[in-house]
Amino acid sequence: MEDLGTPVLDNHLHLDPANGRGIDAVRDFRRLGGTHLLVVNKPSWHLGVEADEGEDFRAVFEETLSTVADADAELPGRAWPVLGVHPGLITRLTDERGFSPAEARDLMCAGLDAAAEYVRGGEALALKSGRPHYEVSDAVWDASNDVLKHALSLGAELDCAVQLHTEATDDLTDVAEWAEERGMDPENVVKHYAGGTLAGPTPSVMSEKDRLRTAAEEGAPFLMETDFVDDPDRPGAVMGPKTVPRRVRWMLEEGFEAAVENAHVETPRRVYGVDTRETLSR
Repeated sequence: MEDLGTPVLDNHLHLDPANGRGIDAVRDFRRLGGTHLLVVNKPSWHLGVEADEGEDFRAVFEETLSTVADADAELPGRAWPVLGVHPGLITRLTDERGFSPAEARDLMCAGLDAAAEYVRGGEALALKSGRPHYEVSDAVWDASNDVLKHALSLGAELDCAVQLHTEATDDLTDVAEWAEERGMDPENVVKHYAGGTLAGPTPSVMSEKDRLRTAAEEGAPFLMETDFVDDPDRPGAVMGPKTVPRRVRWMLEEGFEAAVENAHVETPRRVYGVDTRETLSR
């Protein structure tokens, strides 16, 4: 097992032991020097859950908690669950299941309420929400933003971070303002699949060298991720589980030691309240 001399956190990936690589992916991550994971539940319909009420999402969340417990046992650090409702669900509900945008909004908010109970009870670290990254009608866009705002309200209430799946952009100051209006620090809002810079929330930077070099030179708080989807029909998508440790090694070789400390120690502490160094010694 490689030791890179630093905590190594992948801030956003999925694990699917039933259908994908599951814990084997965690072992690959660990072998190359990975220490910590934030595991996000897969979209509910990918796990065969077609929800009609908020409580229906619990099957997804429980499966994720079980997977994270197994991942946690494999790591020299920790694995933490991030639970929520994928924003793409709104299209599945409105286009395929006959929901109105308002009905879809209410169901998705109820799913977030169920996820929030796991954060409240200390079983999950953060929430996941967002809005579609593709063209939708004005009614669906407005409903999606209502869901996102509800997630921010829960984040403020629970004092937890909220990871967001959104359109590709380097400016989410609108979301940062919504967070502040609800009493949430925008730094605790994380845009997953981000580029190297972002106005507003904290970027979780996709681990491509160009994006990471930009983030490192910028010097602002950032995280690193792969968005590994653990789908046997899409092997390696979006990035494989070995990517973050490999990129950390590259960053250290390039002289970006301060950026590695930023992404893997300082920003996790600021955003999530976790100590990646202390949890290495358990």
